[in-house]
Amino acid sequence: MSDLHIGPASVTDLPAVLEFWKGAAKGTSISDDLAGVERLHARDPRALLLARRDGELVGTVIAGFDGWRCHLYRLAVHPGRRRQGIGSALLAAAEERFAELGGRRSDAMVLDGNAQAHGAWEAGGYHPQDAWTRWVKPLTG
Repeated sequence: MSDLHIGPASVTDLPAVLEFWKGAAKGTSISDDLAGVERLHARDPRALLLARRDGELVGTVIAGFDGWRCHLYRLAVHPGRRRQGIGSALLAAAEERFAELGGRRSDAMVLDGNAQAHGAWEAGGYHPQDAWTRWVKPLTG
């Protein structure tokens, strides 16, 4: 794993990240466009973490902190690079970021139907919280 580098995305990385998510992430979000990730980057330039191996983008996670709660989104690993510890390394980097910011608990957005991801999240110490359901309302359109 010594050849794995994890660090924040730059503005110039954002188009490649969107393309990466098309093949590596399950589902889509209303924010999966260049304007959406540019807003994320402008608001918190260190929130979008990228994993690279030999210069190739192999994983992502968004580690957002609103000053009160720590939120994880878009944990995605290249399909040909899974089960190599990349997801675990991304989670560790996100949790380190949260600790530096004073975060005390992390939550993750995980699709119910993405059984493959459930195992990865469980291996990272995460579990579904039975008492909560996510309620959403799109604000555009």
